[in-house]
Amino acid sequence: MNILRKLDQNAERWLLLIFYVMLVMTMAVEVLRREVFSYSSIWGEEVVRYSFIYLAWIGAAVAVKDRIHIRIDVIMHYLGPKPKAVLYIFGDLVMFVVAIIALYWSWEAVHISAKFGSVTDGLRVSKVWALMAVPLGFSLMMVRLIQSFIRDFRALRDGKPVNEGTTLFD
Repeated sequence: MNILRKLDQNAERWLLLIFYVMLVMTMAVEVLRREVFSYSSIWGEEVVRYSFIYLAWIGAAVAVKDRIHIRIDVIMHYLGPKPKAVLYIFGDLVMFVVAIIALYWSWEAVHISAKFGSVTDGLRVSKVWALMAVPLGFSLMMVRLIQSFIRDFRALRDGKPVNEGTTLFD
């Protein structure tokens, strides 16, 4: 169980670190190649682009997990614990429905790409790997939303304040 707990706490962070390092290293190599050797490659641009896409979608799941996504929460300051919990649950429910729809359509794109065997222009690898960022991100979001539902329902049941995440500016 300790391994599952560590995965729950840090899986997205490790994935973000991997894609960020890959993005920065590839970009540094490509800038060096372009400026010093007057040569650049198409594969470097693709690695950076797809790393950034994975960073965005995995980062969205982290934002849902920690409730640090952008939101307008002025009304929340005037609500008590129970209405606040209900409003957060409603917001998460709406986000869950959107995630289900987006997951369906993103799987459709992955399926079509796999069916026709499309490949990326520079790397010449299956485009499925690039397109998988979206269903992966929405799947992680759905897992984190389910965890959020459980946490919020417990807070509502116990009369405790709901987890509001952190704010960028106070």
